[in-house]
Amino acid sequence: MLVLITNDDSIYADGINALADEIEKIADIMVVAPDREQSASSHSFTLDRPLRIHKRGDNRYACDGTPTDCVMLGVHGILKHKLPDLLISGINHGANMGEDVTYSGTVAAAIEGSILGIPSIAVSNTDRENLKSYKPAAKFIAKFIKQNGKFNLPVETFLNINFPKMNGTRFQKYKYTFLGKRIYNDIVIENVDPRGRNYYWIAGEAIWKNIEGSDFEAVSTGHVSISPLKVNFSNFDVLDKMREIKLKF
Repeated sequence: MLVLITNDDSIYADGINALADEIEKIADIMVVAPDREQSASSHSFTLDRPLRIHKRGDNRYACDGTPTDCVMLGVHGILKHKLPDLLISGINHGANMGEDVTYSGTVAAAIEGSILGIPSIAVSNTDRENLKSYKPAAKFIAKFIKQNGKFNLPVETFLNINFPKMNGTRFQKYKYTFLGKRIYNDIVIENVDPRGRNYYWIAGEAIWKNIEGSDFEAVSTGHVSISPLKVNFSNFDVLDKMREIKLKF
């Protein structure tokens, strides 16, 4: 099995290296990741300049682009259009739940893999500051992908996995979940730089709604959250109702 691994925290991040070291024990890997942090880059491509790839070890490459760029270059550049058997994006330093998946570069890489027809998984760690939690999370993922075939997922479906705070030495408890809901009190901080020009810093804190069955509810109770997602944004319930409405022009 060939596994393509990427992230949005950079090729030097603890999460991706813990994941690569563990997956390498059970499969062939190809790591193609940004050469710097690309958090909240979402599903963006780089179209206004050429991209460059630099080798950073055996089957490990750094790219000066976004996570989505990394997937495209990994598949169409390095692998010469050969699709890997699996794509894993992560382990992200921080959670990706609820509406945050729309901003996430980690999830975007899994979306791109799904679009290309590759079974894909996005992996994130809510215990971002606890470096000891990444290896147990990686071990969980290694065991998980051995059983991933049990789901027989449609090609357009990818998985979004979030780990809870570390409690013990390994992760065992899990729940299958849907995306939760948050109230995000976004704040724009305005200030003046030393040259007298205004600048703005986007900040804010999320308050999650504790909805039973959601990803946030799972991690808040110490479970690994496993959410099946897909890209199609079409609201078919509303579409059926709209088709009954006649407009006049």
